[in-house]
Order: sequence, then structure tokens, then C-alpha cells
Amino acid sequence: MKTSILLSLVASAAAFAPSAVQKTASTQVSAWKDDTVTGITAPVGFWDPLGFSNGKSDEVMVYYRESELKHGRVAMAACLGWFITAGGVHPAFDSSLSSNPLVAARELPFVAWLQFILGCGAVEWLTEEIKKRPGYVPGDILGASYWVDSSDEGWVDYQNKELNNGRLAMLAIVGIYTQTVLYGDYGDLIFKR
Repeated sequence: MKTSILLSLVASAAAFAPSAVQKTASTQVSAWKDDTVTGITAPVGFWDPLGFSNGKSDEVMVYYRESELKHGRVAMAACLGWFITAGGVHPAFDSSLSSNPLVAARELPFVAWLQFILGCGAVEWLTEEIKKRPGYVPGDILGASYWVDSSDEGWVDYQNKELNNGRLAMLAIVGIYTQTVLYGDYGDLIFKR
């Protein structure tokens, strides 16, 4: 278990290593490297150190962006849930579960896990149904693109903030989980007495 966590940390650290600049940029991805694309923000700009976008079509890049949004949203919810649990709050269980989120996950009854899995499945099914609508914009599950102009500076700023916060949350939840597994330290200093 500790070895797999160590390997995942090494792999995530490789994401921060400088990447080699390629002289032969694909014309298919060049539109994604433009500074006007949502998600390409200062100071990093277009950042793909492992080269996942090399030679990919726009359709694949749209799929990657949608996956990034989904994973970022889940990670933000996970961070929030982790700290609420570490604070000793369990609204559904009258705060009777452990404050350690990993222990609390083991204490959940089977019915609670079933409800969680079915709820996630329902959201995934609904997302796939929404994608079938004409004019669907990747990642826009609630349909905000119907009401907001995608060139509006405030809307683009909001989208960039969501992507950047999601990116940070993905790194944060891995760090929080690793801290808990390796050191048994599941909360922030806020929760220390």
C-alpha cells in the first residue's frame, strides 16, 4: 500500500518537471495552445508535460477537458467532505462515525455504500443523457451555455477559476489522503487540540 502511494507521488511529481519543447507541433492541437482557450492561464499557459495532447484531434481534446472538469469537481467535493468529516460532522449519521475519514468510510453500513454508488451512477447516466442534447458544451451539465455568451469575459474568468481550483483540489486530495495513510494525520492543524 505504501509502495503504491510512493509511486503515485513520484508520478505526480514528474508532472512538475520541465517538459522538452517539441518543434513539430500538431496542427490539430495548435488551437488548444492559444492563450484565448479556457483553461490556459498565466503563469503556466498551455501545460502538458507528459505530452498527452500530442497528435490528438479536437474531439479527443474536448473529451480531455470534460474529464478534467469532472475530476476537478469531484476532487473539490472530496476535499470539502474530507474536512467536514475530519471536523467531526456527519449530518446523516448524527456525528456517530469516526472523525478519521478513512475509518468513517469503513464504518458506513452497506446500505449507505449502495446509496452512494447508485447516486453516482444516476449522475453519470444523467450526464450521458444530457450530452445527447443538441448544442451541448462539454462540461456544461446544467446548460449555462444556453444563457451565457461564451466570449463574455466574466464567464471565461469564472470557467478559468473553476478549472484552476479543480486542478488544485486534485493535487490536494491526493496529498491529504497520502498524509492520512502514511502518518495517520487525517486533519489539518485546525482540528488539533
